[in-house]
Amino acid sequence: MTHRSISRLLVTCVAIISGTSWVAATAERPAVVVTPGSSQRFKLALQRFDGGPNAEQYQRVLGGALEFSSLFRLIDEKAFLGPKTTGRLGAGNELFCSDWTQIGADVFVEGALRIEGADFIAEFRVWDLAGCQRKLRKRYTQVSTADPSILAKRMADDIVEVFTGVRGTAATELSFVSNRSGNSEIYVMDADGSRQRAATANRSINNFPSWSPSGDAIIYTSYRSKNRPMLYLSTRGRGNPGRILGNLSAMPQYRAVFGPGGNELAVVMSPQESTEIYKVRTNGQALQQLTRNRSIDIAPTWSPDGRQIAFSSDRSGAPQLYLMDANGSNVRRLTFDGNYNTSPAWSPDGNWIAYQSQVGGQFDIWLIDPDGSVNLPIITHPRADESPSWSPDSRKIAFSSTRRGSADIYAADVDGQNIKRLTNSPGPDTSPAWGPYQR
Repeated sequence: MTHRSISRLLVTCVAIISGTSWVAATAERPAVVVTPGSSQRFKLALQRFDGGPNAEQYQRVLGGALEFSSLFRLIDEKAFLGPKTTGRLGAGNELFCSDWTQIGADVFVEGALRIEGADFIAEFRVWDLAGCQRKLRKRYTQVSTADPSILAKRMADDIVEVFTGVRGTAATELSFVSNRSGNSEIYVMDADGSRQRAATANRSINNFPSWSPSGDAIIYTSYRSKNRPMLYLSTRGRGNPGRILGNLSAMPQYRAVFGPGGNELAVVMSPQESTEIYKVRTNGQALQQLTRNRSIDIAPTWSPDGRQIAFSSDRSGAPQLYLMDANGSNVRRLTFDGNYNTSPAWSPDGNWIAYQSQVGGQFDIWLIDPDGSVNLPIITHPRADESPSWSPDSRKIAFSSTRRGSADIYAADVDGQNIKRLTNSPGPDTSPAWGPYQR
């Protein structure tokens, strides 16, 4: 099998991350339980923040980020009985909660924006209207020339955490592969699809991006050197970008994913005829071969505790999912339904492995738990849905789909609801990798 044909097979496989449950308790109303698969949303009244010409844009970004969480539904400000714009956030400023509960609001958010010297300052308060209790007051400061939308998304994630106990993901990022420039390059975008920008521009074939646990680097495969697949790093200025694992260049390197600790990689390489999975430190030391057979073993994804690795193998005659301990021992088959199962992605909470399964002539996104007792489809469509990747809170899944013709990146809740298209470029956008919370 050639390097290119193996690479095409590998394109069906990506990495990393599923859902828990969250409880939002109130003082007088019954508790609202938010779980994957639940359509329950808090009705939220969001005032326009006091602060001049940027307030309307800031409110729009903040509102969009809150709705992206699938936890809140914004109330149209035309229904407001109280002021549409926040007054002064002084200590003695009282909130008349009845103005907001009468329009059905469960949550109220108010705030103010201002410039002080070289700083842009955003301050806000969050109210649980059931008991008219202030749940959070916080102030952010950033350089005034920085993009205020980043601050608005961080604010939304804080608000989500108040009601779920788990930080939101609006301020996280996704990497993906696109040929919109005419070449297969790595791109990065915000979780909602905004601020799309190129991470590579080498005019070669680049694919399989995977984030470091810190979010400071992306490892990917590129054919830029002698038309052979090798591994490279793109960084944010910390660490050394460029070629990695140069001491292993004798073997084609088709793909790598970081282990949870950030100092190990699971790497797909071809020593000879077969394609095997190896474990190695990021400095190229302590190489250990984990799989040994004539089959194609690809698409490794680590369990969050680093003790296990799921992968895809055709050792049974067609691609199926397998589990092994991180040292290569205790290999066992995980999937038995379907004739073509690939692209495993382990959820950050450890509860689920998402994967793509061929059903009839199409690929759909399925979930299976690590012991194989529960296995179910969550995203189905007559067109292909492929390459699942988890949000760091395990509540959403990004995937690529050809449902509009050309492949795009989409995001959906873990129950398959609230599907949102994130890319819309002329060429195909594939292989999404959802980045972690930045440390």
